[in-house]
Amino acid sequence: MQYGRFGIPNKLWFIPLLLTLGLIVSCGAAAVEPRIVEKEVIVEREVIREVPVEKQVVVKEEVIREVIKEVPVDREVIVDREVIREVVVEKVVIKEVPAPVDLKPAGTLNVGQKELGVYTIHPRLAPNPQIFVQGTAPIGESLMTVNSDLEVVGMLAKSWEVSEDSLTWTFHLEEGVQFHKGYGEMTAEDVIWSFDELSASTKHPRASNIRGVWNNKDGFTEAPDPYTVVVNTGQTWSQVPIWEMTTSPGGSGTWVASKKQTEEIGMEEANKGIAATGPWDVVGHRSGEYWRMQAVQDHWRKTPAFAELIFWEIPEESSRIAGLQTGQLDTTLIAFDSIPVIEAIPGAELMSFPGGGESALTFYGQYYVGLGTPDQQAGYNPELPWVSASADLDSPEWARAVKVRTALSIAIDRQAIVDTLLSGRGGPAVLWDFGQYEETWLPPEMRWEFNPEKAKQMLADADYAGMSITLTPSLRGAPVEVEACEVIAQMWEDIGVDVKFQRLPYSTLRPSLIGRNYHGSTCHAGGIRLEPGQGFSGMLSKSVHGAVWNRGVEHPWMDEMISRHSAEVNREARRALALEIATFMFDNALTGLGLYNFDVVWPVGPDIQPWLEGVRYRDLRNINGYEYIRPR
Repeated sequence: MQYGRFGIPNKLWFIPLLLTLGLIVSCGAAAVEPRIVEKEVIVEREVIREVPVEKQVVVKEEVIREVIKEVPVDREVIVDREVIREVVVEKVVIKEVPAPVDLKPAGTLNVGQKELGVYTIHPRLAPNPQIFVQGTAPIGESLMTVNSDLEVVGMLAKSWEVSEDSLTWTFHLEEGVQFHKGYGEMTAEDVIWSFDELSASTKHPRASNIRGVWNNKDGFTEAPDPYTVVVNTGQTWSQVPIWEMTTSPGGSGTWVASKKQTEEIGMEEANKGIAATGPWDVVGHRSGEYWRMQAVQDHWRKTPAFAELIFWEIPEESSRIAGLQTGQLDTTLIAFDSIPVIEAIPGAELMSFPGGGESALTFYGQYYVGLGTPDQQAGYNPELPWVSASADLDSPEWARAVKVRTALSIAIDRQAIVDTLLSGRGGPAVLWDFGQYEETWLPPEMRWEFNPEKAKQMLADADYAGMSITLTPSLRGAPVEVEACEVIAQMWEDIGVDVKFQRLPYSTLRPSLIGRNYHGSTCHAGGIRLEPGQGFSGMLSKSVHGAVWNRGVEHPWMDEMISRHSAEVNREARRALALEIATFMFDNALTGLGLYNFDVVWPVGPDIQPWLEGVRYRDLRNINGYEYIRPR
């Protein structure tokens, strides 16, 4: 059975009912006299407290049927019905004095991850994939998150408002939120400190944006009281980049940690076991093997049902699937071709999320900002066929490089990837950042054709027939990210390109992307966008904007247009800018060329229940909401 993104299927209500009935039968198996049944009903009242009140009507009906089956039909049946009436009285009591839903955490929840990296969660030090992975648990929580309607909702911030001039954001914090390891209550001071640390990071992909908002030289950040944070951005910023930097989970997610912990024991020591606010507290980790977390009892938001959560680093798909089959794993990241295997596991199910992410093709080495000056990036290499020897958009060098990139794009049969590797769970993509909005935001003529013969001719016209290129899949947790990249390599070889395919852990690849010294192409997946253009800052320059992570391109035109887009607070004007940037990217086959948009599927092992209630939709490439998972 599969679970849709926007609602609970008709059968989902039946899961708690089955659990309740199972307890009723097991407790009532020895009942032979009405008097005994009466005692057992008292036990049943305890069970009723564990399920939603509205489902007790169903339980009562089942209890009546159970009584009729086990007790001979005679005058004493009336006594049994009186017992049922007592249950009704109990229901009234439950309404007046609700019993706690959460029990004491028990058991271990085991999860298979493709990659964890070295445990590094301090706001100033954390890179990816650690930023993303920690936010899925979560270990640390963000000010806000995203619900199933793709609306930004509160998390550590219970509410917020923006001034009429869009310069001042005021966040009102939840009170009583406690840090792990006894470091006390979270206050506005911790929030401001955490964002200061994130803005000073050389590894966070949106550090430059965070600096521009939280540490702008023309603005200010202050805490008028322990539960209020006021951020004056100094210059206008649209809500899109601010949403991105204040929500989680995701590769650009943020979180709040204890300032006191770092002050007392130092940054490096705090990094070994950060004191944050999430429902899971890290108690052990081993590089390349696991992260071990324990549930936070009486957590301010949601106490987990399991006492322990362990993320296991298992790069091989076959090993992760075997873990599910043997019951060693409760859920894990899977490829779509493993779905039939999951469906064959007794008691296993699937949770699916249509339009959960997008995958794109990037071309690195195109660093055109500051050419011929000390600001020129060392990674700029005009000897690469896809890199222009000139930043002039009207130059023959530029046109030649465009031909090469376009040829590589139209040599890809996107529909074949969707039909075979994705089993139809997705569709061909146009441009990174547009994902689920492509049909409504991009004109119909802006679509990639599949024409390998034309691609061959374009390479010949550019004098690059038989060119070489390095192709690397960025391992970000998305489905078929390696398999699709391998197929693309074969398609390029079919038009005469010599492809050097390499598979690296993302923690190994990422430093070369940040350092602007990777020379090649990547297949890189992204999550759901709250609005097209959310990730445009990945194409800002390092020398002008201090950008950290990059998609392989820096160009003066992009610097200007993306800056305008980030500052535009009017949605329609921002949409027009996004379309202008998209047209430039498409016409020049620049980078972030769409490969496919994909659905997300998470397996639900036979020992756990589905947990749609707790899913955060900020980024679905990796499983999240573990605090809401309950045992069957």
